[in-house]
Amino acid sequence: MLALALIAAVIGLSAALVPLYAVLAAKSSVAAAADAAALAAADARVGAATGFPCDRAAEVAAANGSTLVSCEADGLILTVSVRRWVLGLEVQSTATAGPPQ
Repeated sequence: MLALALIAAVIGLSAALVPLYAVLAAKSSVAAAADAAALAAADARVGAATGFPCDRAAEVAAANGSTLVSCEADGLILTVSVRRWVLGLEVQSTATAGPPQ
């Protein structure tokens, strides 16, 4: 009987932790998508890549499984926010990129 209780406890704990780990893994992935989108937008802004900065950011975010939420330019510095829904929870990240100062 004790063995069944332990097995049930392990299964219950696993069922609670798996979604948490999925969201934590997605957080890193969304942060990487935001970084890549910001870099792509900054490259377009300085002419190192073709296209409009926010369009490039949206393309790169989508290629990384995220959606562009906002894209703001301040001179040559671009700040983008991206998000992704994981298990009904929104995971969002913001990144800034521009030329070295």
